[in-house]
Amino acid sequence: MAKLYHVPLSPFCRKVRLSLAEKKIECELIEERYWEENPDFHRRNPARKVPVLRIDGKTLPESTAICEYLEEKYPEPPLMPRGADGRYEVRRMVAWFDDKFHHEVTSKLLYERVNKKITGAGFPDSGNVKSGAKAIKYHLDYMAFLLEQRRWLAGDVMTLADFAAAAHLSALDYISDVDWNRSDVVKDWYAKIKSRPAFRSILADQVSGFPPPRHYSNLDF
Repeated sequence: MAKLYHVPLSPFCRKVRLSLAEKKIECELIEERYWEENPDFHRRNPARKVPVLRIDGKTLPESTAICEYLEEKYPEPPLMPRGADGRYEVRRMVAWFDDKFHHEVTSKLLYERVNKKITGAGFPDSGNVKSGAKAIKYHLDYMAFLLEQRRWLAGDVMTLADFAAAAHLSALDYISDVDWNRSDVVKDWYAKIKSRPAFRSILADQVSGFPPPRHYSNLDF
């Protein structure tokens, strides 16, 4: 069985978990306190980051590289289009969420409110929190713009782009930082992806000291 070294609220780990689950690849989840001095983990990934996937006798770090490996090795069901144009758009959207959204929103809200406490890195920076709360509105509006033209974020079928976005938003939803009333089309998109069987383990996550809101696991939110 595959093993995934992860942190429950990491959006990068969640993206890999969603890909594994969608492709029905059985995987043991091993929670890794990557911020602690663990020589075994550092050997698995000298970058000292999660996720790290152990599969097919290989040790694979870096979430997007992992997801593309899974796509090539386990192509069904597909999470990438066949054509170059479609693949480009998926990669563009994955990069949008894992780079721009992460820098402007996730790191300002989730990391300040949760990660700092868990890792003992101090108290939340109120300036960062305010910045993240402002920036997420822009990103939700951009998602609404895309979804008014497409069925899914990168086109007419669900792809890794949707999992990347849902990974970040689900982690933020765990701490009630997503205003789902801002856009009906974004809320409808999240309701569709949240109801997939691949999402079940994520909705069951529990982080000590941070109970999720009641709507978090409710499919009819």
